[in-house]
Amino acid sequence: MSFARVRALAVVGLLAIFAVVFVVVALVRDSQSTSEAAVDCPPGYQRANLTLREPKDIKINVYNATDSQGLAANVAQDFRNRKFQVLKTGNDPQKKGVDAVAVLRYGPKAVGSWHLLRAYFLDEAEPEYDPNREDDVVDVVLGTGFRQLATTTEVHQALVELGRPELPPQTCPEEGSED
Repeated sequence: MSFARVRALAVVGLLAIFAVVFVVVALVRDSQSTSEAAVDCPPGYQRANLTLREPKDIKINVYNATDSQGLAANVAQDFRNRKFQVLKTGNDPQKKGVDAVAVLRYGPKAVGSWHLLRAYFLDEAEPEYDPNREDDVVDVVLGTGFRQLATTTEVHQALVELGRPELPPQTCPEEGSED
C-alpha cells in the first residue's frame, strides 16, 4: 500500500472519529429533550386542534344567509373543485342575516381548518367560535358582502400574512397539533 493511500485512510478515519464524537456530544447536551409544549390545560379549558390540513381533509357546510337563490350551491361547487369535503348546503339554519362577507362557525377540533378557510375569504370572514361544538366541521355562512372566493395565489399570500393559527379563548393546543 502506498504512503498516499495510508495517509488518505488515516484522514478519513480521523474524520469519522470526529463525526462520532460530535454526534455524541450533541445528543448528550440536547436541551430540547423535554417538551415544554405539552403543559397541562388549566381546568375548564379545552384542547384545540391547530393542525393546518390539506383542503381534501377539511369538512365544511356551506350556508346562504342572503336573498340570492342558489348561492350556497354555487360556492359549495367551487369548494368541491378545490377538493374540500362539502357535507351540507342550503340556507343558514340559524336564520341570521349576515352583512359581512361570510361567517365561519367552528369548534375546538376545527381551529386549523378555520384558519385555512379564513384565507379563502382574505381574512374578511367573521369568526364565530363555539366551545361546545364537538365536530371538526366548519360552517361557511355566506353574507351579503360575498363576491367570490380568493384565487389560489391570493390564498397562499393570505396564509403567509395570517401566520400560525391562533388559539381561541379558554383553549390550549392539542398535543401534536402545533407542527
